[in-house]
Amino acid sequence: MNALIIDDNREMRRKITTDLQQLPFFERITEAADGMEGIKQLSDAPPDLILCDIEMPHMDGLRFLQIVRSKPETMHVPVLFLTGKSNRDMKLKGLTEGAHDFIQIPYDPQELFARAKLHAAYKRKQDMLLKQNAELEQLTNKDCLTGAFNRRYLYHILNTEVSRTARTHGVMSVLMLDIDHFKQINDSCGHQTGDLVLKQLTTKAVDCLRSYDFFFRYGGEEFVVVLPNTGKREAYKTAQRLCYEMRTMRFARADIDLKVTVSIGVAEYLGGASDSAEELLSRADQALYEAKSNGRNQVSCYCDA
Repeated sequence: MNALIIDDNREMRRKITTDLQQLPFFERITEAADGMEGIKQLSDAPPDLILCDIEMPHMDGLRFLQIVRSKPETMHVPVLFLTGKSNRDMKLKGLTEGAHDFIQIPYDPQELFARAKLHAAYKRKQDMLLKQNAELEQLTNKDCLTGAFNRRYLYHILNTEVSRTARTHGVMSVLMLDIDHFKQINDSCGHQTGDLVLKQLTTKAVDCLRSYDFFFRYGGEEFVVVLPNTGKREAYKTAQRLCYEMRTMRFARADIDLKVTVSIGVAEYLGGASDSAEELLSRADQALYEAKSNGRNQVSCYCDA
């Protein structure tokens, strides 16, 4: 774990650093002479524990604490204030602003060890909980069969991207993809083969997309792709590439000689006052219907009449 010591008294900083280095769980301890320098240290590498003097020039400890608590990457980092005064009002203000503890200067090294160990352990548990919650949230957003994002998460992402695109006057597109004659695959080869097709198609499609694109299972054999910062022309190229990759896909089971094709509808965000996530999906669905009506295994773009 990493610790940051902030104090305008260089000798005090060095003493605290030297004492904390005796603890086995701090891999790196950095120092800052005031709050402004401390903020720069935070930007480079957020620490797991901060010991900060309250009274400092340029930026005092309370103002520094406010900034720490305002940043998502440091809002959970324990801050222990160093003070040479027994000022009740200052301590109450510090605790109200989000300080975890106070250490009276001059301090007892054993007390410093105990408090640092306590709050470092708290930070470690907090990190584990945040990680577990993130993993759990990720699982709730995924389709259990394919690993693609699920329909519930689609509407969250699509509304977010539409709002962002409208706000920045940017571009975005949506693809709606359907596996051609998927019922025949299930009927003739069995549902296990159908599941294999769905899973392998998802893996192949995600490999074809950019890291910031989104791939969703919309339902059954239908999928949706959200392409941020992408106009219709580039979206059409992406859809053509997906069509080709699906046609040439090889299956993991050697006993299957199966050709899979897809039909894809492309719709671009138009930026009108009534242009919503639902409208965008509806236009992609209309384009998909056109691709299927024209013989399948192809891409069709929605044309605004």
